[in-house]
Amino acid sequence: MPDTSTGNTAQPARRTVLAATAGITAALAVGGTAHADAARGDKRLRALISRMTLEEKVGQLFVMRVYGHSATAPDQGDIDANLSEIGVRTAAELIAEYRVGGIIYFTWAHNTKDPRQIAELSNGIQRASLDRPRGLPVLIATDQEHGIVCRVGRPATLFPGAMALGAGGSRADARALGRISGAELRAMGINQDYSPDADVNVNPANPVIGVRSFGADPDAVAALVAAEVTGYQSAGVAATAKHFPGHGDTAVDSHYGFPVITHSRDQWESLDAAPFRAAIRAGIDSVMTAHIQFPALDDSGDPATLSRPILTGILRGELGYDGVVVTDSLGMEGVRTKYGDDRVPVLALKAGVDQLLNPPKLDVAWNAVLEAVRGGELTEARLDESILRILRLKARLGLFDHPYADPDRVGRTVGTPAHLAAADRIAERTTTLLVNEGGILPLSRRTHRRLLVVGADPASPSGTTGPPTGVLAAALTELGFTATALSTGTAPAAATIAKAVTAARDADAVIVATYNVSAGGAQKSLVEQLLATGKPVVAVAARNPYDVAHLPSVAGYLATYSWTDVELRAAARVIAGRVAPRGRLPVPVQRADDPGRVLFPIGYGLSF
Repeated sequence: MPDTSTGNTAQPARRTVLAATAGITAALAVGGTAHADAARGDKRLRALISRMTLEEKVGQLFVMRVYGHSATAPDQGDIDANLSEIGVRTAAELIAEYRVGGIIYFTWAHNTKDPRQIAELSNGIQRASLDRPRGLPVLIATDQEHGIVCRVGRPATLFPGAMALGAGGSRADARALGRISGAELRAMGINQDYSPDADVNVNPANPVIGVRSFGADPDAVAALVAAEVTGYQSAGVAATAKHFPGHGDTAVDSHYGFPVITHSRDQWESLDAAPFRAAIRAGIDSVMTAHIQFPALDDSGDPATLSRPILTGILRGELGYDGVVVTDSLGMEGVRTKYGDDRVPVLALKAGVDQLLNPPKLDVAWNAVLEAVRGGELTEARLDESILRILRLKARLGLFDHPYADPDRVGRTVGTPAHLAAADRIAERTTTLLVNEGGILPLSRRTHRRLLVVGADPASPSGTTGPPTGVLAAALTELGFTATALSTGTAPAAATIAKAVTAARDADAVIVATYNVSAGGAQKSLVEQLLATGKPVVAVAARNPYDVAHLPSVAGYLATYSWTDVELRAAARVIAGRVAPRGRLPVPVQRADDPGRVLFPIGYGLSF
């Protein structure tokens, strides 16, 4: 374990540190601040840095996971997990041992049970840090992208994901999402969001980005990225554009492999760079790196996270970005393929990174950085550069003046009726009608009252109720139909398909939720056998809109871009004719039998 009890600097009381930082927030506020005020703010922050021990400086660079719903009294299972993975019992002990500058929340780490608990956890983390000698406020982060990636679920307001917003095409909606979601996160003490995704998804086979991207048109993506950034940061939450220099054209998931992007430099400029340029113009607070190899930008074979030509040369030098750069998780395979876990954090800092996110073994990474400074591979001045950027961000967020959430007021902000209604309205503008043969949609309650809802039921992606078939059936029943749900899964067996076909005979129409349909897969067989019954079949692509290419005989096809409740309920309202479909494809859909030809172009969408 690191020992932070030694050092050759004095240890002023917490109130001394806070007094020294008085006025920093105002001096570093975004918008119209005089250079002299900013210089005074930097001078105060540098004074703080000068009093930090080397061990404290190293800790400030790390953003770490920790298990438990409480900073001091987590459940025994979470204590055991913390001891096994980190060597500490609690979040408070993590901060005491390593003086980490950031904490990341995950659902699976039991950090996000309910809004009041999250606010109290956040306060406990802040208190544990601020009560230490030379204590500093903590950047508390999470991945609240909406759509298929969210860490805070119900009763928080959950919005359509990025590709759905791309289908809606409204910058106002993207700003509203950021503003509302940001206000709810800040109320729970979360002050940094790893969103929006600025990748331009041009590869239908992309397994890790896909519907997390706003689409395939770089200018449209850029506009929505900038709008969402503005929304989040107006609510006092640092937005994060990811994954630089662009993760949209890969068929490899960087969690499990090492993707290679084959774009030329010119292609990067015209395709991948635009959303990041827009985010920087919008004043983005942080940028997250990608664990991808991009030979046209750096032919060393290193991932972008460890590439000085990419991070310092392009991001900082050419794009002029001087905010916080955070790595993607250092536990992902894409960054661990070439180097060991002790080298990765050191090389990331040498490349130009500021925050080191979620290393698999914190003691290994922390000690590696410490020894790199002591051995001369890294200078303390290099650490100071990153710490200054991190402290500037904390000051801009007002954390030196107002580090704590108010648990008694969190219910007045999180999941309010007005916020939930806004999410529903936005979702209604995203549902995309791709096929409507014979005007099958909207369905009439007079002629198609009895509905069978079958299909894939992947686990709820964001703490919503789920499963998709159940949500669709319940929503359609509320709209006046008699709907029955029958989950058939993503790979239905022959017996399951037979059961669905039998049930279809008693229905007036069938709704099928599809999820990543393949040419020879069982989902395609399910739909074909349901069509053979002669019953009207309407399909809902609950994730990728590309599914429609594999099911050419379906009379009605909707794309929702995710299987979260808010999007499925919106699809149900379209099916019932309560609202007209307004979404337009933000990506092209190629033919299944000839991928070189486009079946539905960007901008395609029907209405009624």
